[in-house]
Amino acid sequence: MAAMTDVILLLLIFFMITSAVANQSAIDVQLPKGSDNTQDKQSPLTVSIKPDGSYFVDDVPTDRSQIENVIVQKLKGAAQPMFTIRADKNCFHKDVVFVMEIAEKHKFNIAIATTQDE
Repeated sequence: MAAMTDVILLLLIFFMITSAVANQSAIDVQLPKGSDNTQDKQSPLTVSIKPDGSYFVDDVPTDRSQIENVIVQKLKGAAQPMFTIRADKNCFHKDVVFVMEIAEKHKFNIAIATTQDE
């Protein structure tokens, strides 16, 4: 019985570690540094912007003309619709503002992803 308890405890630890890592996006962007240490809840949707102006919605390449439709469809029916913007620190400001305007138009809450200042 003690061995089974050890196995269950190890499985619990394994799943806790992997769930923390699973929320990372596969899109390689260099996030800007920030000093705010607050940890917000994870949003169900992530919009990544690379320096070349390419957009990704939940790691799926998305054309600029289709971004608004994809975001609205994915957040349809959400109690508190929100998404996170993961913009590379070298991307153009106009690309970030474009996504922020979509959020403003549809009254979605947004979060801007940053890395911790060290």
